[in-house]
Amino acid sequence: MSKIKIGIPRALLYHRYGVLWRRFFDTLGCKVIISPETNQEIVTLGINNSIDECCLAYKIYIGHVIYLKNRCDYILVSRICNYGPNNKVCTRLNGLYDDIKYIVPKSKIISYDTDHIKNKYEFIEFIKMGFKINKNPLKILYSYLLAKKYQRNYDQEKENKIRNKINKPGSKILIIAQAYNINDKYISNYIVEYLESNNIIIIQANDLNKKLANSFSEYFSETLYWKYSKELMGSIYYYRHQIDGIIFISTYPCSLEALVNNLAIYKNGYLPILNLIIDENTTNLSLETKLESYLDIVKGAKNEQ
Repeated sequence: MSKIKIGIPRALLYHRYGVLWRRFFDTLGCKVIISPETNQEIVTLGINNSIDECCLAYKIYIGHVIYLKNRCDYILVSRICNYGPNNKVCTRLNGLYDDIKYIVPKSKIISYDTDHIKNKYEFIEFIKMGFKINKNPLKILYSYLLAKKYQRNYDQEKENKIRNKINKPGSKILIIAQAYNINDKYISNYIVEYLESNNIIIIQANDLNKKLANSFSEYFSETLYWKYSKELMGSIYYYRHQIDGIIFISTYPCSLEALVNNLAIYKNGYLPILNLIIDENTTNLSLETKLESYLDIVKGAKNEQ
């Protein structure tokens, strides 16, 4: 009997929960198919099947789903709404399931909900999702618990690496970007490579312990209720005395990040800042010009200290 093929788009929240998803379905006995790194073919697929008002990261996700639609039995499309009244997420993530059903109508979707306001919690939703694949409740429970263990270990490893980085001598730049922007090579690979080639130590904000980042976000705002943005903003206040500058990376036209990032820039009064907004027309040459000028400013600020 052949294994059920589960396709997972390598975009959006894959860069946050990918380990959890892969391990869960793999342990259940499925064949997990991850779409490839974002390339121009996938980006073009996404752009041609999305409305202009969607951000580039969203368009990329659509491209990954279309790439997978004829290569698997089911495509995992998570429906993440909130983690409580004060921990909401982008509305695009709320409606992702419905968008995919409309944009790719012949795709077979497997999904789970996270909506704490409506008492839909990850654990129960994973168990319900597992029954679509396997009727053994103990196997499903074991698969979920093992997957959560791997995800915790993965997150802990990132936290350990970031602690080692922050203690190294040299210029350090904090990157404020959603995981799906900084970890998607199509969006940010040139930025990362350019900084590293200039001996910059990159500190990724989303690698900070999530509870710790949340606690520091209150210094930024007591009313900010977007979960992922709170974590990013909290990292600024946690690292602010250990870094030499901040680079914001977002994808056009994300209104949420435009609001939060610009407020963070306005409230900052002591560190050099570069705000990079990436769209499908952004070139490496334009990025190089901005990064080169920015690093000159960082160097000058350090020399004045």
